[in-house]
Amino acid sequence: MLIKTTIFSVIFLTYFHPSQSANIVHYGKGERVDVYVNKVGPYANPHETYHYYSLPICRPDRIIHKSLSLGQVLEGDRMAESHYLFKFADDQEMGSLCGERTLSLLDTQRLVAAIEEEYFFEIIIDDLRIRNFLGFVEESKQVFPHVHRVFVYTEYPFIVEYNGDTIISINLTMNAQSAKEVDFERELTIDFRYAIKWISVDKPVDKRPSDGQLLFSARSMQVHWLSVINALLLVILLIIGVTLILFSAVRRDLMNYNEIEDTDILMENGWKTVFLDVFRKPKYPMLLSAVLGVGTQFLTIGLAIQIVATTNLINIHHHGNLNTLLIFLYASTSFIAGYVSAAKYKQLDGKWWITNVNLTSGLFGVPMMVVWMLNNSVAWANESTQALPWTTVVIVLIIALAFGYPLAIAGALAGRHISSKFSPPCRTRTVPRQIPAAPVYLHGIVTAFFGGLLPFSSIFLELYYIFSTIWGRETYTLFHMLSISFGVVVAVVACLSIALTYFQLNVEDYRWWWRSIFNGGSSALFIFAYGVYFLRHQSSMSGAVQLTEFFTHLSLLCYIAFLSLGTVSYFAAERFVFYIFSHVKTD
Repeated sequence: MLIKTTIFSVIFLTYFHPSQSANIVHYGKGERVDVYVNKVGPYANPHETYHYYSLPICRPDRIIHKSLSLGQVLEGDRMAESHYLFKFADDQEMGSLCGERTLSLLDTQRLVAAIEEEYFFEIIIDDLRIRNFLGFVEESKQVFPHVHRVFVYTEYPFIVEYNGDTIISINLTMNAQSAKEVDFERELTIDFRYAIKWISVDKPVDKRPSDGQLLFSARSMQVHWLSVINALLLVILLIIGVTLILFSAVRRDLMNYNEIEDTDILMENGWKTVFLDVFRKPKYPMLLSAVLGVGTQFLTIGLAIQIVATTNLINIHHHGNLNTLLIFLYASTSFIAGYVSAAKYKQLDGKWWITNVNLTSGLFGVPMMVVWMLNNSVAWANESTQALPWTTVVIVLIIALAFGYPLAIAGALAGRHISSKFSPPCRTRTVPRQIPAAPVYLHGIVTAFFGGLLPFSSIFLELYYIFSTIWGRETYTLFHMLSISFGVVVAVVACLSIALTYFQLNVEDYRWWWRSIFNGGSSALFIFAYGVYFLRHQSSMSGAVQLTEFFTHLSLLCYIAFLSLGTVSYFAAERFVFYIFSHVKTD
């Protein structure tokens, strides 16, 4: 079922999200090329963006916006028509963009503040994004006399490469010699100018750069393969070692226990002594079922994204495609969440089916809504383009309520009627067995610490590149490496879950249900700690808008990691417990 839904989601999104080649426009000689201005914002804060015309740069009397896709709006895009006049294959000498203008003192001070904060601007021509800085600051290193000069770029020389009737690439390289100094204590008279140079090239259309290659000429990150391979080898050795040692011990235990008479079982120590309690129903069965359902849903989403990225079915770097992909994947995989949750709830003798569906649907949906409300409020208060229009909110809610929620209900109905009943290999007695005191090193906090530390250590190198992509200006392209890391962390979590469950049962503690989830899900705490380290030592993010976005999104990311890895850990522990108790002789 999981594989079928994943394939369905990928096919659905492939048809509804055209590739970049579908956006190629063919022009005639001298035909006008649309040029849109989009947004501005501090370079160090990727999620703090404002409307281009919030700055006094050739602002027209009437701003005409372009209609955008759902993904573009979610990305903070707000495209508007500009004064630029591009005619295909028609060179243009340096000329005025909007005429000489005098900025008020307030507008001048706003422009100076933007340049000092390293604001970039974004222009979109023929579906290609061009970014550059508004100006630069010259500052002396000496304390006294201290020199602090602010310059704004006034000339925009565009170089456009084209092949036949299509545009291949666009370059904008600023000339510091043409920059004009700005005094924040005086009004500024300025004339923004631009020139266009068209160059015919033999490059094919499929060589058009993607968004990621155009953003400040972002480099494709080259991972130090030797370091990654060393990390993978260490993890593989760990998995092999744990597997061999553990199954050797289990095999020995099975041989010993099967030689013991049934009347002597309760006189022994070890995991077999809890055979009458090991399948006792856990506390909060509905919540447990919902966690497993949503965790399986996010594992499916992760698998689908990797399939899309590695096979290039969709250019996820292009104009918000990833945002749209995530929304439809989340909605379409709600069936899986409902199915897994209802199936497990049935095995745990659950009766409140409607509540179970609602809890499963809201387990991630409600925290996500709270995060959105907080982010949107902060962005709205600061007039950032990250604040979503009400129409976009309505569209997302319609997708969730009219598509995702019914699928969750359908999945729950399927899980309730198709799944088999819970059939443990051992009966459960009425009175729970008393649990002896466990050693300190097997305390729940200790096992959760090691259960989270080792999986985190297997992916922390990859986390740097992921964080640099989400909260930096890098472009992530090594999706095959991401797939390898995904497989490694799943294997590590499963192996550790089995080992920790074995040690827990060996000290006659049969409460493995929730413990297994926390053992695997605790990696989320290490991811959060690394996120804080990344913020303090590997980024320059600041400001209310950016920091709010960072901590709320980091919290959601860690929550997803907890649900996903906790689910992997649980199912590994469950299979292990069923295996060992189905192979031991009991009455």
